[in-house]
Amino acid sequence: MNASIDTLNRSAVSQVPLELLDSIEVGIAVLDRNFTVQVWNKFLENHSAKKVDFIIGHSLFDHFPEIEEKWLRTKVDPVFNLKSPVFIIWEQRPYLFKFACNRPVTCAAEYMYQIVTMFPIVDKDGNVERFCMLVYDVTEQALGKQGMEHLNQELKTASRVDGLTGLFNRRYWQERFDEMYKLCVRRDKPSTAVMLDIDHFKRINDTYGHQAGDKVIKMLAALIKRCVRETDLAGRYGGEEFAIILNDSTVEDARIVAERIRQLAQRLVVEHEGESINFTVSLGLAQFCSAFKGPLAWLECADKALYDAKESGRNQYRIYDTSQH
Repeated sequence: MNASIDTLNRSAVSQVPLELLDSIEVGIAVLDRNFTVQVWNKFLENHSAKKVDFIIGHSLFDHFPEIEEKWLRTKVDPVFNLKSPVFIIWEQRPYLFKFACNRPVTCAAEYMYQIVTMFPIVDKDGNVERFCMLVYDVTEQALGKQGMEHLNQELKTASRVDGLTGLFNRRYWQERFDEMYKLCVRRDKPSTAVMLDIDHFKRINDTYGHQAGDKVIKMLAALIKRCVRETDLAGRYGGEEFAIILNDSTVEDARIVAERIRQLAQRLVVEHEGESINFTVSLGLAQFCSAFKGPLAWLECADKALYDAKESGRNQYRIYDTSQH
């Protein structure tokens, strides 16, 4: 806040020489109970393009249709009834007045972000018939905070997501998987773990190169995204291996998803530098069992089923028999 404003005697704002009010880089207006404008300083005149002679004696609402009259009257009630200041901060409402941002052309803001303070002007009898409105331009601070929040969100996403596939990375997937395991223990509802990887992936890399291998991984990840729901948990577990938890799904439900992924992968053709690459996947499924000693035991069962699918000829899924637990 501008210190020169705060040092003004609040009961005498309208008595301050206009030259002083016009020299301050803060919007200053004085209004009565009917929101009729009595003081309108140069800051407000410049940013609103409304001359003092044009707005003095008129209702604020006649000139600024973007201001919701009922809302502002309710907001200002404590100023008159409790003789208490009220505030409008940009985090809650970016602006009161729809002033254009006059920052350099590189500025990302279309309108001026504002903090507005409204305080009572008390007359000699202790009554409040007018109030003062201070409008602070906080565009730079707002953009700085928003930029930092955006950067933090990007860093947060980067720490969770695998850069190649857009699926969760192994560390974050494991954290979420541990939580889902605990939820399964509490709710005792069926969920199924699926482990899958690309058959003969080394052969793809050796034949077409690692860039082609990355493209195959990326295309498979996109395929997986289309086959699972938002409530499911899909991640890149490592290399060409993926892990999925199908939430609230029995192994019978999961085998439908697994077969869909297998068939779509088999039909998928990846184009790379004039070459057409075909590939298949193998999958292992294991439904949650309350006898599991922990999340790792559950995942190991799906991994054993995946190994069984590989040993049985690949391009298929296998289901782990949880009755062994």
